[in-house]
Amino acid sequence: MARPELKLYLAAPRGFCAGVDRAIKIVEMALEKWGAPVYVRHEIVHNRYVVDALRDKGAVFVEELDECPADRPVIFSAHGVPRSVPAEAERRHMIYVDATCPLVSKVHIEAERHTEAGLQIVMIGHAGHPETIGTMGQLPDGEVLLVETEADVGTLEVREAERLAYVTQTTLSIDDTAGVVAALRVRFPSIVGPHKEDICYATTNRQEAVKAMAAEVDAILVIGAPNSSNSRRLVEVGARAGCGYSQLVQRAADIDWRALEGISALGITAGASAPEVLVREVLDAVAERYDVTVEKVETAVERVEFKVPRVLREKVE
Repeated sequence: MARPELKLYLAAPRGFCAGVDRAIKIVEMALEKWGAPVYVRHEIVHNRYVVDALRDKGAVFVEELDECPADRPVIFSAHGVPRSVPAEAERRHMIYVDATCPLVSKVHIEAERHTEAGLQIVMIGHAGHPETIGTMGQLPDGEVLLVETEADVGTLEVREAERLAYVTQTTLSIDDTAGVVAALRVRFPSIVGPHKEDICYATTNRQEAVKAMAAEVDAILVIGAPNSSNSRRLVEVGARAGCGYSQLVQRAADIDWRALEGISALGITAGASAPEVLVREVLDAVAERYDVTVEKVETAVERVEFKVPRVLREKVE
């Protein structure tokens, strides 16, 4: 029986960003340097395939530092941690490596500088997300106020309306964040913003590629984890940009094929913590069911690379 024809639009950029690539290398190099086990506080990145692969190599994933023995190295995830975490590691004389994405660290530094200038911080982010917890944890309680939506801005209680600054989580929807920023500026006209947009280049680029393909396709598959903020935002961006159906899948086995019946054009992308091997897996699964013609939708070329910490490049003494 002949397979139905399908035009497949493949987003570029997609998948791993420089911060995720660096974080994974940090765990791998730590295992090479110190041997197994190496402990990792929280998932190093939000992707089960990546975490399982590192676990197989000897990484042990925990949620809190007190689950780690003092005589083994510990790595802090790419999302960043509150300042109290490295302070506790130092108190326990632990070897630790900070895998926080440099673009998240940039937000931490911005928040600290604003506080030093006497400004209270408003953070636009998702409550409970590790990056939000880490950023808010850089400063004393009450110095960072969290808002998630435009409606939250209306109920915000600040210390001084004339002495405010805002920062954002790096993995938010560009459009949603613009709406919250606009609401902040209406209510607090003197609020200070970041020198450069906090939403990271990879989040922006992946969202723009989805927008470019959304009107051309009947459905979009986003490869990523349900706890991955940037992957979930891609699903939302696709739906808002005109695609009738957007689906988040971790693996090819998760695809709801019945929801794709009758389509003639399909878009595929991957969140910043999803490896290319999972993209290939999904492409192969689609090719088994359809006669596929592939077109790449490229909206940016990424050449960003972040160095791993020096401690991992030095030999064991």
